[in-house]
Amino acid sequence: MSKPISHPPMRLAKYLSHCGICSRRQASRLIEQGLVQVNRRPANHIDHVTEHDDIWVEGKKISGLAPKHLYVYHKPVGIDCKLNTDDPASLVHYLPRTTRVYPIGRLDKDSRGLLLLTNDGELCHALIHPDQHQEKEYRVTVDKEIDEAFCLAMSQGVPVDGQLTLPCSVKKIGPNTFIIVLKQGLNRQIRKMAKHCDRRVVDLYRTRIANIILDPNTLPEGDYCQIDINTLTL
Repeated sequence: MSKPISHPPMRLAKYLSHCGICSRRQASRLIEQGLVQVNRRPANHIDHVTEHDDIWVEGKKISGLAPKHLYVYHKPVGIDCKLNTDDPASLVHYLPRTTRVYPIGRLDKDSRGLLLLTNDGELCHALIHPDQHQEKEYRVTVDKEIDEAFCLAMSQGVPVDGQLTLPCSVKKIGPNTFIIVLKQGLNRQIRKMAKHCDRRVVDLYRTRIANIILDPNTLPEGDYCQIDINTLTL
C-alpha cells in the first residue's frame, strides 16, 4: 500500500494562504488577533505546520491544502468588494458557492470591469504586492475634455495621499476618455489622480490584469467563469 503524500512543514501564515483561507497578510492578522489555534493552543507567527496538525481559524477546523482555483468576474457598478455578509451589495453574495475564494485586489463600488477571484494566497500576493508591479489596465471617462497636457501630467506622476504616483502609460482615445496602465494600486488611485488634474471620473472600467483580458462578449456583466490558474503569467 502506498503511503499518503505528506507536505513538508510550512510557515503557518503561508499554510493558511495555501489552504485558501485568506492571504498571508490577512492570516498574520488573524494569528495576531488570537483567532488561530494549532493543536489546541493559540498559534504564533513562527509555527510551522503540515496537513497533519489540528488547525482552527475563527472556530472552524481547517481541512487541509485546497485545490487552487481562479475565477474571472465581470463586476458591475454597485457591488462592494468587501466580503461583508450583512451587506446585500457585498461581493460575497455573488461568489462561487462551491469554493471559498476572495478577490485579488479590489474595485471600488462605483467602478466596474475585471476582477480576479482565487483561493491561492501566494498568487494573490504575487499580483497585489507593491514590489511585484503587475500591470492593470483601465478605460476611464471623465467629466471634461482632456488634452495631451492632461495625459502627460497623469503619466509622469501626481501627488496622491502624500506620495507621487509611479510613472504610467496614459493614452487619449476620445474627447474625455483615456486608457491608463498602472503598476501600483493605491486606494482610489485613478480617481484621485484625475481630481488632482481637475477632472472627475464618471466611469472607470478595468479591462486587464497582467495577461488576463476581460471580454464582455463572452462574459457579460455580472457573470463569472473559472479559468485555468496556469493561464495567468507573472
